[in-house]
Amino acid sequence: MTPIFEELEGDYTGKIEFQRVDVESESDLASDFGIMSIPTFVLLKDEKEIDRKVGAMPKEMVKNWLDSHL
Repeated sequence: MTPIFEELEGDYTGKIEFQRVDVESESDLASDFGIMSIPTFVLLKDEKEIDRKVGAMPKEMVKNWLDSHL
């Protein structure tokens, strides 16, 4: 999923901030967010979770998901 998100980062500059977390080195953060499977994508707005997706997705599905929250 990393290549897809790296590609999409440029498309959403100024709209969405992308962050990656290594759940092995940030286990407390993963626990705080209830991450049970990798990959898990959490969409936050004003520091509150507004949506979540678990599992790999094709690029178009990611774009549709992100666009639905803009």
